[in-house]
Parts: sequence; structure tokens; C-alpha cells
Amino acid sequence: MTWPDGYHENAREVARGIQETAQYQQSQCERKKTEMLFAPLKCILRLDRLRLRGLSGARDEFTLAAAVQNLRRLAKLASSLQPFGGQVAPAAQRIG
Repeated sequence: MTWPDGYHENAREVARGIQETAQYQQSQCERKKTEMLFAPLKCILRLDRLRLRGLSGARDEFTLAAAVQNLRRLAKLASSLQPFGGQVAPAAQRIG
């Protein structure tokens, strides 16, 4: 069965109207930030598909992958906080 041209045009117009709103633009910004956080999970940690079965298995796998991601971010942050090979700079010693 084929649909005649313009059959769903009213729905398309509604969708186009939603895309013009400021709330939609804000949600797209937030979605991009979230997707950027999950990109390494999908690519590097191979979370593109779940290996455990069931809702509890998926929850466990996601929690483990998120913990790994947080540890990776923590390691990167810790390495950037010690630019002098682990030694405290003289100015930082005076500050406290």
C-alpha cells in the first residue's frame, strides 16, 4: 500500500513548528552534551550493544561501563593537576 503525497503533511508541519521553538533548541544542546559523554562508551568500551540479557543485566552492564568512564575521566583530571611531576610549586606552598 502506498500513501498519497501529503498524507502526513499536518504531522510534518507540527514537527517543523516544534523545531522552531527555543525549548527544542535548548534540548538539542543538552542532548549533544549527553551524547558526547556517551560516545567513548559506545566506541572505546564497545557499549554499542548489550551483552547481558534482561533489564537487570543491561542496568549492571551500563553501571559498570559508567564507572569505567568515570575512572578514566578521574585519571585524566588527576594527571592534569600535577604538571610538575607530582611536586608542589613554591607559590602553591605559600597559599596553603
